[in-house]
Amino acid sequence: MILFIVLLALATAVVWWTNRETMDSRQQTVELFAQEIAFHLNAINGSILIPQNMSEIIRRRVQFLESGSRLCVIVTDKDGKLLYSNEPITQADLSTRLNDRLNKSLVSGYDVVTAPILHDGNKIGQVALLHPIASLIQRPEFKWALGLLLVSLTALGWLMIYLLSRKLAQPIRNVASAARGISLGQYEIELNANAKERELGELIVSFKEMAGKLKQLEHSRNFMLAGLTHELRTPVTAAKGLIHAVKEKVVQEEEADEFLEIALQETGRLERMITDLLDYNALAAGLVQVSRMRLDAGVLLSEIVYQWTLHQDDSVDDPELLLPDCPVEVEGDPLRIQQIIVNLLNNSAQSKHPDRPIRIRIALRRRDDGLAEILVRDNGSGIPPSEQPLVFERFFRGESKRQNVRGLGLGLAFSKLLAQAQQGDLALSESSERGTAFVLTLPLNG
Repeated sequence: MILFIVLLALATAVVWWTNRETMDSRQQTVELFAQEIAFHLNAINGSILIPQNMSEIIRRRVQFLESGSRLCVIVTDKDGKLLYSNEPITQADLSTRLNDRLNKSLVSGYDVVTAPILHDGNKIGQVALLHPIASLIQRPEFKWALGLLLVSLTALGWLMIYLLSRKLAQPIRNVASAARGISLGQYEIELNANAKERELGELIVSFKEMAGKLKQLEHSRNFMLAGLTHELRTPVTAAKGLIHAVKEKVVQEEEADEFLEIALQETGRLERMITDLLDYNALAAGLVQVSRMRLDAGVLLSEIVYQWTLHQDDSVDDPELLLPDCPVEVEGDPLRIQQIIVNLLNNSAQSKHPDRPIRIRIALRRRDDGLAEILVRDNGSGIPPSEQPLVFERFFRGESKRQNVRGLGLGLAFSKLLAQAQQGDLALSESSERGTAFVLTLPLNG
């Protein structure tokens, strides 16, 4: 419909312009014809002489006009007396019906063009040409041609739009089909990204990238779920086996008590894993409230380090705490900050290198960007370069931890969420075979 309206408006403008140009051209031709007739009329002593071949002259001139046109040539003297007419018009007709209309250039469907007849610079008569004023639009053949043109252009335009729409819609249909496949778990999709239209090409490329990332995330989810299931099942299986051995009297007395103690430790480890999992999910869902208090970071770190040291054995030296001379006040939740620092200290203690005793250093400093920085550095075995980008991923556990330490791999991910909830952040500063350093940033007070 829009195409048809546009074509109709365009055709109307073209027809109007063509008709106007044609009428103007015809008007100019008739004016020249009238002037030519007036120029060729002979005048003797101020009297007009009509040539004998006047009708033949008019007939030849009419051939230059449009086919079917009729011209009425009227010659009168200066008093309005009819001297010549190629149509049957009498003096009475000229006097009673034509004179007023000739002066108004309007005679029943005809336009009138006049030219004076001059002799020695004086007007001795005039030539009046009456020609039809019918426009091109009134002709049947023109109407048929215009209608055929509109129908043809509309059909051609619709065909072009239809073919173009099919060309544009096919890649979109392919993307929609691939989306349905992804919803069913089919991540292997084939899409032609060589579309000539830039937007469609970008859509297909972006969709393929999304499908690839979804496939990777699904693979990671399955892998992490399998690891999570294994880690949760291990203490359950161990505790079940130990309790079953005691129940069946496989072990007795002191050995039975030892088995029960080990089973109790396994259930405690399972409880800690479940607590970590619930805490992380609650924080990620925004269900855990994090308070913002004014804290002396140096005093808080000293207390955290002291409490953590009480639970360590002799294989771990007391952490070295480096505090600035001036107090550093931060805004945050002391309990959540303690959770982060303790988790970093535990990771440092677990990364002990077999050839050297573990040493941990904690440094506090004030930065110029309105943040306080807490650096926790150790001289452990470090994190392999391939694992460093993944240390904050949920359920990710490095190769060394999977072999030596049980857990869900939520510690660093949970700590980072806690730091961000306090308008700070937790990042891996550096890691190599000489040790690892993490940086906790917290907003300064005021």
